[in-house]
Amino acid sequence: MAQRFEIRFSGAGGQGLITAGIILAEAASIVEGKHAVQSQSYGPEARGGASKSEVIISDGPIDYPKATIVDACLAMTQEAADKYANGIKPGGVLLLDADFVPREPKGDFKIVRMPIMRTAKEDIGREIVANVVALGAMIALTDAVSREAGEKAVLSRVPEAFIELNKKAYNLGFEKVKALMN
Repeated sequence: MAQRFEIRFSGAGGQGLITAGIILAEAASIVEGKHAVQSQSYGPEARGGASKSEVIISDGPIDYPKATIVDACLAMTQEAADKYANGIKPGGVLLLDADFVPREPKGDFKIVRMPIMRTAKEDIGREIVANVVALGAMIALTDAVSREAGEKAVLSRVPEAFIELNKKAYNLGFEKVKALMN
């Protein structure tokens, strides 16, 4: 049976988490040659309401394209944490934005807190790259794809004028989570 790894990105509509999921799926499938599928959903309000993007990565064909037992979940807002932190497998991991998720969901999983939006705003100077900071952090946390594959997928999606900005955001997210884990 194929090895299956499920990741959920959740937050508010407009935070770029669906894009983050698409980039992760591309890193897995296009860059690393694995099987990957990405799905998404968001509330009727789209911008501002809770949204999620799920990525399934496997070394073999994926028979069911929806996440069932999530290995790792990101929650950028309290609403997203309350709504989407369910279904994380025992021993899985939940990455929370330390500034926007004051109440930790309960479950048999590890919780990692990182100020994702603040990192994007203060360390990079652009809140718009918070999704790329979060993507770097999730890849560091899960090893779902290699650091290099993630970076290559990010850079293949951004306009040339924003390559350095996104490269910095991705690597900062990756490094900050690695530092938190040690």
